[in-house]
Amino acid sequence: MSFDYQSVIDKYYPAGSRLRDIYMRHCRSVADKALGIARARSLDLPEDEIEAAAMLHDIGICLTDAPGIDCRGTLPYLAHGYAGADLLRAEGAPETYARVAERHTGAGLAPEEVSASGLPLPAGRSYMPESRLERLVCYADKFFSKSGDMREKPLERIRASIAKFGPEAVARFEKLRDEFA
Repeated sequence: MSFDYQSVIDKYYPAGSRLRDIYMRHCRSVADKALGIARARSLDLPEDEIEAAAMLHDIGICLTDAPGIDCRGTLPYLAHGYAGADLLRAEGAPETYARVAERHTGAGLAPEEVSASGLPLPAGRSYMPESRLERLVCYADKFFSKSGDMREKPLERIRASIAKFGPEAVARFEKLRDEFA
């Protein structure tokens, strides 16, 4: 699957901006982690698809209101997944990449969690990583923040962060860890 992911990044993240620096550093870290896991586990996934999906997974952050990382949009930060998926679809990206963007938040969000908690996400969409590529990028993403020192987080810090969303979220993360660690 050939798609010029860099042209989409260039369109929404201007060269020389702090937001682009944050975006590129984070996504490159996620891509490198995902590629390393794929190689170590001999996953049957094309490396160019892993790289493109990881580099595009957070494309929607520019549409959100997160001034700490220079995002000056109007949507709540949690919306960056579905907003990024919509943006990628509008840009003609493969649906595979749009789904990675849409489903990478947390360790996935179950439909009942979205409706029960009133999260600012459109109903009727899947926010659970389903394909191996979706799960891989979702897992790799948990190791890197877009703020602070941006270094790889230790497992204990990831678990503590995910625990805020309940035992189901922790169980989903552990299932990803079992698959990819």
